[in-house]
Amino acid sequence: MFLPDQFVVYPAQGVGRIERLEHQQIGGQEVEFYIIRIFTNNVTVMLPVGNTKNIGLRGLCTPTEARQVLASLRERGVCAGYGGQNWNRRYREYSERLKSPSLLDVGHVLKELLLISGEKELSFGERRLLEQAMSLITSELSHVLGREPREIKAEIEGYYADVLIKETPSQEMRNI
Repeated sequence: MFLPDQFVVYPAQGVGRIERLEHQQIGGQEVEFYIIRIFTNNVTVMLPVGNTKNIGLRGLCTPTEARQVLASLRERGVCAGYGGQNWNRRYREYSERLKSPSLLDVGHVLKELLLISGEKELSFGERRLLEQAMSLITSELSHVLGREPREIKAEIEGYYADVLIKETPSQEMRNI
């Protein structure tokens, strides 16, 4: 059970803090809820205490686990990459992985999308998933490691600097 003021991770939403426990009558039964403030979008979520396992609510990872996530992002050997797979299928698969309580799953999505972006331009949906995965990773790791999210983002992008798509001179001219 989580306690008020404890930091938690709500899958696909990010890091939040348990503001309080609240009891409400629903269908004639008293139900206990966690009231969670999600930091990235300042949303308040009411989650029945009995649903925490189904949702995948968890405490922050440990500093050791955070370093393992960064190490897994540096290692490219276990990444499938683009492989010609249909973007719609990838989108569905990645969306499901972002809902996973495992930060390593989120890191896998981030890694694959970064590598795919080096092979082809990402679709709008894939760019949104990339931003969401980056936000989920940087938010949690910044809390755990005591660093700024932008520093962690820059570190991760540095791992993929050689593959990130850069604008060509003709694209730059069109943007002027």
